[in-house]
Amino acid sequence: MKALLVLLLAQLCSASLVPEREKDPEYWRRQAQETLRNALRLQRLNQNVAKNLILFLGDGMGVSTVTAARILKGQLQHGQGEESLLEMDKFPFVALAKTYNTNAQVPDSAGTATAYLCGVKANEGTLGVSAGVTRDRCNTTKGQEVTSILRWAKDAGKAVGIVTTTRVTHATPSAAYAHSANRDWYSDGEMPPDALEGGCKDIARQLVENIPDIEVILGGGRKYMYPKNVSDVEYPHEEKHRGTRLDRRNLVQAWREAKPPGKVAEYVWHRRGLLALNLSRVDFLLGESLHPRGARPGREGRCRAVPGAAGGRIDHGHHEGKAKQALHEAVELDRAIGLATRLTSTQDTLSVVTADHSHVFTFGGYTPRGNPIFGLAPMQSDVDRKPFTSILYGNGPGYKIVAGERENVSAVDFAHADYQAQSAVPLRQETHGGEDVAVFARGPMAHLLHGVHEQNYIPHAMAYAACIGSNRGHCNAAARPATPLLLPFLGLLLLLC
Repeated sequence: MKALLVLLLAQLCSASLVPEREKDPEYWRRQAQETLRNALRLQRLNQNVAKNLILFLGDGMGVSTVTAARILKGQLQHGQGEESLLEMDKFPFVALAKTYNTNAQVPDSAGTATAYLCGVKANEGTLGVSAGVTRDRCNTTKGQEVTSILRWAKDAGKAVGIVTTTRVTHATPSAAYAHSANRDWYSDGEMPPDALEGGCKDIARQLVENIPDIEVILGGGRKYMYPKNVSDVEYPHEEKHRGTRLDRRNLVQAWREAKPPGKVAEYVWHRRGLLALNLSRVDFLLGESLHPRGARPGREGRCRAVPGAAGGRIDHGHHEGKAKQALHEAVELDRAIGLATRLTSTQDTLSVVTADHSHVFTFGGYTPRGNPIFGLAPMQSDVDRKPFTSILYGNGPGYKIVAGERENVSAVDFAHADYQAQSAVPLRQETHGGEDVAVFARGPMAHLLHGVHEQNYIPHAMAYAACIGSNRGHCNAAARPATPLLLPFLGLLLLLC
């Protein structure tokens, strides 16, 4: 009874939070009618050839993360939050993608990256190869390699780029260029002897050798590019940041040497160096930090076909149970989407926003309108009589027992950036979720992304729109060549620190 009274009081209080305009039924009717008019306009399908492709991938950005990020964005702008719109919310076509791997109900980032970049579902932990490859077994790889939409675009004469807030050798971006039986073979220093003896290449080496003319590569993980024990340029006295390569190769130097004569190839490792470049005179750009820092709360070319991975550290925040970091990263990703939208045209640019998988992240507790997204639910548990935050995880490091009972969150700073939200099951790292993820699409042939699809359908639809890859029978031979797009260079400022 007491819990019911608390809930009723919360509902009465929330009534005072209702904006005055929303009390008028005509407000909602007008809004619905405008939405209807916009939907009817979509009957005139955009069937242009897409000159530009942009894929924004929020690693771990499940539907609950999208919703919570929308509320956070609105509250950062001093609104209640729920009525806010993310840039991806404005995309007219939305689908769901089934994320399972060929051998896993709840997927990992490598198998999913192979699906949405290469168009083929694969086993968990494997990159750019078919399901005929067994994780860790180098000798199953030969003949099972599958190519990505980045390769299809490059073969069609387009400039391409990868921009990520993770290591460029991380599973999410590396399926664009690598073929590996293990997502963790970042350099030969991380590979077992049998894999090296079997002739398998590490992922960093494949970044330089497999598609040597990728115009833009931006991310982290530079230690995998340098010989073992070579000091890091930024942190020369920290052993953990030293090079890891056993073959003693300097892959940055190898990257430069692979460029055609007369072409300008620039390597940067810091934001200052990036801003100092005259990009109009740069043909190839490699930017590698130690590990790009994700969005922290309180801290606010010529590439024409741009499959890229941008919001890589949403996933990292969730795995640590740090929802504040994950959601701020999602808001930053959305800012990049907005920037790309302003700089491109829906007449010739197909933009797709999706996720590789979700997480066991949720928010609830009958919170009233405008409740701080990182705040408490307006009720206590009717079992242990303690308060709880609206945000919770199904499992993860936030599980805590104090004096034999669930921790009382009112005694801790649950709004801190490093706060680990409570979880139901104790784990050192929170896990992925298995439900479908959203796919937002805008531009030429965006209507091909509708309903519920297998995740590997995504690059096939994008390739069809751009007349690249194997499915080109519908294309107009007179279609004009692609025009310059500066997105990757603009994305640098948001994604590198």
